[in-house]
Amino acid sequence: MRENGLRRLWAEGRAAVNGWLAIPNGFSAETMAHAGFDSLTIDLQHGLVDYQAMVGMLQAVSTTDTVPVVRVPWLEPGILMKTLDAGAYAVICPMISTREDAQRLVAYTSYAPRGTRSFGPVRALVYGGADYPEHANDTIVRFAMIETAQALDNLDAIMSVEGLDAVYIGPSDLSLSLGCRPVFDDVDPPVAQAIDHILERANAHGLVAGVHNGAPEVAKARIAKGFRFVTVGSDARLMAAAAREAVGRVRTS
Repeated sequence: MRENGLRRLWAEGRAAVNGWLAIPNGFSAETMAHAGFDSLTIDLQHGLVDYQAMVGMLQAVSTTDTVPVVRVPWLEPGILMKTLDAGAYAVICPMISTREDAQRLVAYTSYAPRGTRSFGPVRALVYGGADYPEHANDTIVRFAMIETAQALDNLDAIMSVEGLDAVYIGPSDLSLSLGCRPVFDDVDPPVAQAIDHILERANAHGLVAGVHNGAPEVAKARIAKGFRFVTVGSDARLMAAAAREAVGRVRTS
């Protein structure tokens, strides 16, 4: 089976630099994949991407060694299984707030006897290889998003679920849940404390900690703290920022 580059990076003690795909287009996904990201996450939860667009984007990312990741819309078995069948090598599941949520995530993404994933890896066989069924359980990476006050209360219970590989912090939703401003980087003190606490507990449980960032400088600082999966911007935000800069430079001249 094709190696999962995320697992290799983490085994080497390195952090993965992740990009975010919000534009439902194969060419933009291919362009981002050739930019040098370690992984790219296709966002099915928010924005414009539907399942069929996702498949084309996975194919585009596959023109490189970039690891294809998908954030699914919700903790629902059908979309998790179809996403993996399409060739995603990692899934990020939002709003995991209890131990039971984490157990269901692992079950839905694992073949029996470990879980309840139904068999039908149509494109996954093409991308992963003929021996995909034998190795998928141990190759796929499962991220539980920690972004609610309830998840903070249940943190150790969530992180102790066997088969969970990583947690991913959504600073905006976590901020809202704690009564703070919904931002990525310049978070309010209670959120900053919560982020540090999540990182500390993830390290204690032997899980990878990931976090969403708006600026490269913030991502670098969080890597220095110990985060091993950092998202740096999205295709839409990067395009908008570059376009504004180009127009501004022309107008000021």
